[in-house]
Amino acid sequence: MRNRALGFVALGAAASLLLTACGGNESGGGEASGSYDQGSTEIVNASDAKGGTLRYAMSSNVESMDPGNTYYGYMWNFSRYYARTLMTYNPEPGAASTEAVPDLAAEYPEVSDDGLTWTVKLREGLKYEDGSPIVAEDIKYAIARSNFGDQALPNGPKYFASLLADSDDYAGPYANDGDPLAGFNGIETPDDTTLIFHLKEPFADFPYVLVQPQSAPVPAEADRGEQYQTRVVSSGPYKFESDYSPGKGLTLVRNDQWDPETDPIRKALPDRITVEESVDQNEIDQRLVNGQLDVDLGGTGLGPAMKGQVLTDEAQKPFIDNPETGAVRYIAINNVVEPLDDVACRQAIMYAADHDALQRAWGGEVGGSIPTQVIPPAIAGHDPEIDLYPSEGNKGDAAKAKEKLEECGEPDGFSTNLGVRADRPTEVAAAEALQASLQNVGIKVNIKQYPSDTFTNTQAGSPDFVHENELGLNIYGWIPDWPTGYGFLSYIVDGDNIKDAGNSNISELDDPEINKLLDDVTKTTDPEEQAQIYSEIDRLVMESASILPAVFEKSVLYRPENLTNVYFHAGYAMYDYMALGVANTEQ
Repeated sequence: MRNRALGFVALGAAASLLLTACGGNESGGGEASGSYDQGSTEIVNASDAKGGTLRYAMSSNVESMDPGNTYYGYMWNFSRYYARTLMTYNPEPGAASTEAVPDLAAEYPEVSDDGLTWTVKLREGLKYEDGSPIVAEDIKYAIARSNFGDQALPNGPKYFASLLADSDDYAGPYANDGDPLAGFNGIETPDDTTLIFHLKEPFADFPYVLVQPQSAPVPAEADRGEQYQTRVVSSGPYKFESDYSPGKGLTLVRNDQWDPETDPIRKALPDRITVEESVDQNEIDQRLVNGQLDVDLGGTGLGPAMKGQVLTDEAQKPFIDNPETGAVRYIAINNVVEPLDDVACRQAIMYAADHDALQRAWGGEVGGSIPTQVIPPAIAGHDPEIDLYPSEGNKGDAAKAKEKLEECGEPDGFSTNLGVRADRPTEVAAAEALQASLQNVGIKVNIKQYPSDTFTNTQAGSPDFVHENELGLNIYGWIPDWPTGYGFLSYIVDGDNIKDAGNSNISELDDPEINKLLDDVTKTTDPEEQAQIYSEIDRLVMESASILPAVFEKSVLYRPENLTNVYFHAGYAMYDYMALGVANTEQ
């Protein structure tokens, strides 16, 4: 996820005990907003009070309000206000939050003995904002528009396209003026409440694919391609107050056709939800601390200036959480841009990098730990023994780097460009730290800054743009699309997933051995064997010097005193937006 995506229990007695322990009440927020890092594991300021306005802002434009056209984790989280999916993540703090539970689905999907057929029954009484019924074919259509054909929506993943049987020749709904679903045989809809998914091969992680917002229903008659984001037809508790114009923000109001009896996930506490776009990060942070804003929509935490200020202020520390997000922040080293098409030149960068400086750019230990591999600790297959580029004090090994420069025919170093999201101060600081450490061995780095909302689709995520602009390096980050090695690795290291736009394999790593291991691991059911394969993939990625891990991220999140029901959700690597309310319902 994302830049964001992410076993199965219902929210029950355990959550009730948590609410009681955290001072849950019916009238508003608790007397205090918790203690330092309490929201990483518990619900803080618990309340069932409804009303008021929940105020979001972010430092860039939103990637897309269309749930079928987004890959950032913050939108996978936020779009649930108006777009329900077949499955979703468990609304509970702690490790249980990564368990998939039914949303539009009436129950957990039924799978055939051979693992090739998954049947999903919808809940009764599901309606859109206009009162019309949500039917199975609307979900089939939503998956078709986001996954199939040359005109498929560019930003999101394409898991359905790679997994579904009998669909390789389907040209997508926009290629057929008659029946937009003609030829799409990977999903059957025998009636209005049943979807039958046919897979090419068994895929045990398939319920996690149904969590993704691409399974949010879309009426075919309302679809306008990428312009659909201006007025998404709501299936959730909130709807657009008016047409959305990118960059102008959004207001959500209550959807009176939403029936809470059909929805065990969403509390729907606020009356209104507002989003401001392209607000400077320092301003967002100041307004959070001043109580003039409730949530930073991007979900990645405070910027460097405010982070340093609140962490040294004892009066502010009770409003701070510092969770491990499950994300790795890294520098993607491109395998095609010269001279980085030579593995030794890439390895020179791996040796030269000052990991201590990169960690400090992320805020030191509160920003994350220093990794020596790609897979983060929460994912099976993480192997702390993988350490192929060691250096004293994590400062880099200049001598080894210069040896590798000799080996790749660049003894005096070379120049390359580094892409970074301009509106993320921490990533810009990391870019500058890497620039300084590589300069020490003769590698000149020119930093190129781009906006977040287009970075994955148009700049770093467009191989043509990367090649034309010689972006040998790009600063990026990844959280698992779901909490397994495959959900973490496949879209950032599998050569089969390199795309012309919205590409997440920014390194353009296309190693036949890695590709085969990722294909094979989906056919393996033994967890220990799977973990061994993921560790081997991790080692091969590090040997290829395609990803330079910077930190296993920790966020410094600020929860204003007015915010209720706050807890960190591991499935989305940020606060659970569906749970949030406001204590001051008059605002």
